[in-house]
Amino acid sequence: MDLEIVFSDVDGTLLNSEHKMLDGTKYAIQKLHEKDIPFVIISARSPSGIYPILEENGFSCPIICYSGALILDENKNTVYSSGFNREIAEKVISFIEKENFDCCWNLYSGDNWIVKDKSDERVITEENIVKTEAARGSVESLSIDAKIGKILCICNPEKTDEIEDKIKKSFPDLSVVKSFHTMIEIMAPGITKGSAVLELCRLWNIDVKRAAAFGDNFNDVEMLEVVGFPFLMENAPDELKQRFKTITDSNNDEGIYKALVKIGAI
Repeated sequence: MDLEIVFSDVDGTLLNSEHKMLDGTKYAIQKLHEKDIPFVIISARSPSGIYPILEENGFSCPIICYSGALILDENKNTVYSSGFNREIAEKVISFIEKENFDCCWNLYSGDNWIVKDKSDERVITEENIVKTEAARGSVESLSIDAKIGKILCICNPEKTDEIEDKIKKSFPDLSVVKSFHTMIEIMAPGITKGSAVLELCRLWNIDVKRAAAFGDNFNDVEMLEVVGFPFLMENAPDELKQRFKTITDSNNDEGIYKALVKIGAI
């Protein structure tokens, strides 16, 4: 088959439930590299939340961060960057705090991760998962011309849908999406993983219909919709399984490796 590029989400997709990469996945990435087929990590994470994965597993590749707001090539050069300004970030965070949502907000700009309370257990858990540390601060900690990649809300799972709905209604121009049962990502207008896939394929003159993508959650939907070879992980929510026909095995059962073998890519 004429596969030209492969995109993969991280949590629940590239990594198993213990946040490790399986041997078959590593083998698949190596084989893609040998065929000069780019493998691109695409995640809601920041750069510093992705690079430890590459270091731990001994390879480099382009990365797409903040669900599409920032694209870096394999040499860590910025290929594309988008975001919203500090004024909008202030309005969003003020709204979150005024509504007294059962969540903690996380602000990302460049590779800065700012939180209000570093002792919050939800922040500590996230730090342990992504293997990087947040800094205590506020929107005012950033320069006036800073570009915000995203605001992340880590929520009480019983309140996530309600919080997402209220943020969407109050900020209809922003891109707001649930990425996990406890997480809501807030980005600039039009920013999705799908928009980033289209942008990178355009820049590299790649036919998006010859792209494969792997994902497991709601913030992967746009990406899976635009590529020619979309694969939803078995561990995805049932709602998404009703929308996509090509379902591969779970992130704990070599879903990426098996799908690439099945379509003859490796």
